[in-house]
Formats: sequence, structure tokens, C-alpha cells
Amino acid sequence: MNLKRFGVPAVIAVTAALALSSCASNEGGAAPEESASTLSGNLVGAGASSQDAAQQAWIAGFQTANPDVTIDYDPSGSGAGRETFLEGASDFAGSDRAFKDEEIAAGGFAKCAPDSSIIELPLYVSPIAVIFNLEGVDTLNLEPATLAGIFAGTITNWNDPAIAATNDGVTLPDLAITPVHRSDDSGTTENFTDYLYAAAPAVWTWEADGVWPFEGGEAAQGTSGVVDAVTNGTGTIGYADASRAGDLGTVAVKVGDEFVPYSPEAAASIVDASPFVEGRAEGDLAIELDRTSNESGVYPIVLVSYLIACQEYAEPDNVELVKAYLGYMASAEGQDVAAENAGSAPITDALREQAMAAIDSIK
Repeated sequence: MNLKRFGVPAVIAVTAALALSSCASNEGGAAPEESASTLSGNLVGAGASSQDAAQQAWIAGFQTANPDVTIDYDPSGSGAGRETFLEGASDFAGSDRAFKDEEIAAGGFAKCAPDSSIIELPLYVSPIAVIFNLEGVDTLNLEPATLAGIFAGTITNWNDPAIAATNDGVTLPDLAITPVHRSDDSGTTENFTDYLYAAAPAVWTWEADGVWPFEGGEAAQGTSGVVDAVTNGTGTIGYADASRAGDLGTVAVKVGDEFVPYSPEAAASIVDASPFVEGRAEGDLAIELDRTSNESGVYPIVLVSYLIACQEYAEPDNVELVKAYLGYMASAEGQDVAAENAGSAPITDALREQAMAAIDSIK
């Protein structure tokens, strides 16, 4: 397993670099002094729409501290983001899954130096909420097999006995279920189908994939599209980053002997209990999530979204800017900003140490 811990000096180095990005203090109520930041330039990122709210907050915070920097992030979806990064059209990517071993082996990362590895940092951790629109119902308890049956199309009505069995006292209408899935190649879809395949393999027989595996139900573009389709429908159910659940009904999933609703804390607990993917280069912190954990309080439908960059860039122009922005996102301040604005789960100090060391190694 890729469990090697990196040294504290790397953390200090990145922290020092970020200190250069802070604004000068304002004394006695006078006009703000000129920023002490020495950073300038334009940084381009693209990818996971699940990160959109966090990215907006991160960009606002970073650009306030570094007024000569412009950061553009296109929430085009994980698949599009990885492709954009491969083609060299972005400096970094956001993705709701890490690159696969075979994708890394194929190489071709246009921004990276020849033979450079990539770094993958799990800096956005969030539960995936199963959202639904059913009048008078705010929450439902569902077994993994029941949830899988709904999205597989074998459970088609809201008053199905499998749903009623775990929801005593809930009035379930005689109403058709309309499952909504992503139409684009989506890391959220890959994480959701990974859970269904791991937790209910007898019902959900398709392996994890970013592309929905069959026709049926309703398809919608991006996180916003799924949320809009569920919100504007009747008897609809879908899946989306929990930060976008809003006032929709949500599902508590059965883990062991209890039904666990989504929460940042429950999402963080399964990340801490899962190992890194074996055989990866140092700095590639891809996590192998344990979707079938029976630990109390664990919410297994979790999205670990990565920030992806070159370990070595072919051109050095934006290297310091990439390092500073990634370092801000990984910092305690950056994680708190994301938690406040997007409902994500802050990473642990141990994971931050490894992420900071990976960032410091970028050149």
C-alpha cells in the first residue's frame, strides 16, 4: 500500500510559501496597504462539478489574498476535466475519481514533463446524497438492495413492500418512481455505482463506471441537471453531492444494524478507515474506499474528489502558482472554507501532511 508518510519540512515549506500570499495588515483603520503577495498570473482548472461550490469559495479566498492572480475553474464534469488535463488545456483537474492504473501507464499528460508522474490529492470529501421528491416525506430508510433495485428499475413504485418494510409510519403513495441519473461521464456516478455494486451485487450487476450503464429512467447533465430534474419532477429520485441536496428528501442507508443519514462526519469516517491504492507513485494519494464497512456511524456513499496536477511540469511558468493554490486548498483554512460553503468534510491532519509534502514536490 502507498502508505508512506512524508516529512514535516515539506509542510513548513508550503506553509511558508502560502504566507507570502497573505494581505498586509491594516493599521489604525487606514486604507489597506498594498498586498504582500508576489504571485501573479492565470491558472486554469476544469473538472468535477461536485467541487463547484468549494472551488468558488477557494478561488474567492485565494484571489483576495493574491489580487494579481486569476483562477478559472470550469465545472464541466470529472470525465471532461480529466480529458482537458490530458490534452494540456488546463493546469490542474478536479475529478471525483482518481486516474486508473492503465490511464496513468498510458501517459500522454501534455502539460507534464516527459516521464513525469502525476499527483492526486483527495482534498474534497463529501457524502453523496440520495435525493428524492415525494410530497410529505422528508427522509427514507433504505436497504442497499432496495436502493439498487430502484435505480436498476426492478422496484418501480413508491409503495413497494421493500420500501415500506423499512419505513414504518411513513405514508407511501401509489406513485411511479422516476430515477434520475447523470447523462455525462461523471465521477459522482462512478462513486455511486461503485457503492451499489459493492453493497448489493445480487441486484446491481454492473461494475462501477462514470457512464450510466443502461438506458432507462431520466438522464440529466451535471450535478445541477440532476438536482433540477429531481426538484421539478414528481416521484423522482437521484444522487448528487450532498452540498446540493437543499430542501429535497434524503435517504438514510443501512450500515450494519443501523440506518445512517449523510453527514460530513460520517463521510470522513469511511475515508479514515480506507487504505491508499497500492503501487502508486509518491504523491499519488488515491484512496481505495471500503464501501461495505459495518462500522457504526459510517456513511458509505461518499465522494472523494481529487485535485490532480503534474509532479513535474514541462514549462515552469505556473509551477509556483499551482503549488500555492493547491496548498491553500489543502490547508486547514482552505478546508474550513470548503466545509462552510460546500458542506464538505475537512481532511485530517495526517492526510494534510501527506498532501502538503506531495505539493512541495511539484516542480
